[in-house]
Amino acid sequence: MTTPQRRLGQFTVSAIGYGAMPVSMSDSPVPEREQGIATVHAALDAGITLIDTADIYAPSWDAMGHNEALVGEALAGWSGDREPIVIATKAGITRGAGETWGRNATLDYLRGRVEASLRNLRVDTLDLLYLHRPDRSILYSQAIENLAVLKQEGLVAEIGVSNANVEEIEIAVDVLGESGLAAVQNEFSPRFNHTSKDELEYCGKNRVAFLPWSPLGGTGGGAKRLGERFPAILSVAEAHGVSVQQVTLAWELALGSHVIPIPGASRPESITDSALAMSLALSDDEVAALSSALL
Repeated sequence: MTTPQRRLGQFTVSAIGYGAMPVSMSDSPVPEREQGIATVHAALDAGITLIDTADIYAPSWDAMGHNEALVGEALAGWSGDREPIVIATKAGITRGAGETWGRNATLDYLRGRVEASLRNLRVDTLDLLYLHRPDRSILYSQAIENLAVLKQEGLVAEIGVSNANVEEIEIAVDVLGESGLAAVQNEFSPRFNHTSKDELEYCGKNRVAFLPWSPLGGTGGGAKRLGERFPAILSVAEAHGVSVQQVTLAWELALGSHVIPIPGASRPESITDSALAMSLALSDDEVAALSSALL
């Protein structure tokens, strides 16, 4: 069976991606490297063709690039077809000694992080680079222009923004021009959507992919409590005989053809289950009932 596909800039990817952060950085203990690689492989084997990572995803400040390197290693050791796999990464958040955090979207900083990401991921060009969070020390338009320079230099194929509001997305669209902004990645889930539904709808109207991060409620146990917290999800899951996680992701997919959830997972079993949401068909009535209960 062909995996359902969605557009992401110039790329066509699976309707659900894999957020690789939990195998390098999590509220729970980070799994052994072998388990992390096995989880990436499980995502790919399940038909997922979009892997999401970031430079700061690491067990500690002095291991920046850990997740990117793990993803690069996993891809190098995977026996499947590498050609359709799209890797997205992010830059713009700094992480320093003693776990000090900050923002830096200057051109020199971003170029340095991109060069490190290229090495970690073992590629010549980044498929998709997000500005991870706004750097309030410079104009947002300048940060986007810096990303555009990296694209012009051939270091980046597509540009995205993350944790951005509608005004910031509009600025990115204005700076990059028609079809210049490939994706917006914001938090969106049954637990968290009151500040991101506007962004989801804006992206749908402007042909920009919208990628919910933490689509199941985050790494702090939100995914495990979905049925408990949201009876409407549990009811639909029981009717279909599937997990509440699958129903949640299928509902998010039904919110628009531009929506590409990226559930995280630290175990192969979890991402394999999430991938099954791509083939779960919810009725219009079920989608309407879930939206009424959750939004």
